Amino acid sequence: MALFNPSREEVRQFFCTTWQKHTDGSLLTPLEMLASQWMELHPEFHMILNDPTGALEQEFTPEKGITNPFLHLSMHLSISEQISIDQPPGIRQIANALSKKLDSEHEAQHQIMECLGQVLWQAQRDASALDTNTYLESLRKLL
Repeated sequence: MALFNPSREEVRQFFCTTWQKHTDGSLLTPLEMLASQWMELHPEFHMILNDPTGALEQEFTPEKGITNPFLHLSMHLSISEQISIDQPPGIRQIANALSKKLDSEHEAQHQIMECLGQVLWQAQRDASALDTNTYLESLRKLL
C-alpha cells in the first residue's frame, strides 16, 4: 500500500485484510491493531469487511444514505494519529477533555470527525491547505 497516497482499492483492501487477520487471530502490525480496535467498535461495518470483493465494488454515496465504512475508519485512524503526536498542537488535550466530558473516546472521536470533515471539505472547496486554526477552534467549541 502506498504510504501517503493509497488508492481507494488499497485502503479497502487494507481494512478487509486487517479484519480477516483480526478475526483469524493472526499477528497484526501496530497499525492493523489500531484499525481492528476501531473496526470492533463498528459492528455495522462487519458484513462489508467480511466481503472484500463486494467491498471493492460497492459505492458509498450520500444519495444512498450509507456511511462509507472505509472513509469512517480512515478518519478514526487519522484522528488517533493526530492525538498521538499532538498535531495540530493542542488536539491531544482537547480530545482527552472531550473524551472525559462524554465518558467515551469513541463518541469524542465521532465529534472530532465532524469537525475534521468540515475543514477538509472547506480546504477541498477552496483548493487550499487545511486550516488548523479553524479546526482547533471548532474542536474547542465541543468542550
